[in-house]
Amino acid sequence: MNYWLMKSEPGELSVDDLAELPGRRVGWFGVRNYQARNFMRDQMRCGDLAFFYHSSCAVPGVAGVVKIVREAYPDPTQFDPQSPYFDPKAQGSSPRWFQVDVELVKKTRLVPLSELRAQGALASMRIFQRGNRLSITPVQPEEWNNVVRLAESAPRADV
Repeated sequence: MNYWLMKSEPGELSVDDLAELPGRRVGWFGVRNYQARNFMRDQMRCGDLAFFYHSSCAVPGVAGVVKIVREAYPDPTQFDPQSPYFDPKAQGSSPRWFQVDVELVKKTRLVPLSELRAQGALASMRIFQRGNRLSITPVQPEEWNNVVRLAESAPRADV
């Protein structure tokens, strides 16, 4: 099993939005970075787990856990001229962008970025690497376990 961190802006899709969807499932659409696309297309497998991370908001952080329930397939938004994710270079016979389907496993308490940063054991997480702006990043098993422990613990007042 692989572990991931998948970022979403709560204004686009929040963990609460996902909890309200039928089957608590959604296609992870709109990824327009080649490296993040490659992670989805080439490495994500059904059963992999990912942190649902709220980004570009007042308090970014881990807000839940999702499971990959459908492996990569062409993202339909690339073909829709009305979509903000439309890509005129994408062709049906040769799609450029892919998505996976995720299902909510559980909402967690919000583990803010500041609390994640305060953990020395997480210093090497890809999300903290200089210049990293990827919306999807791999998470090492020991990092996964540390973040899960944080999510299951009481919030820290000092971060």
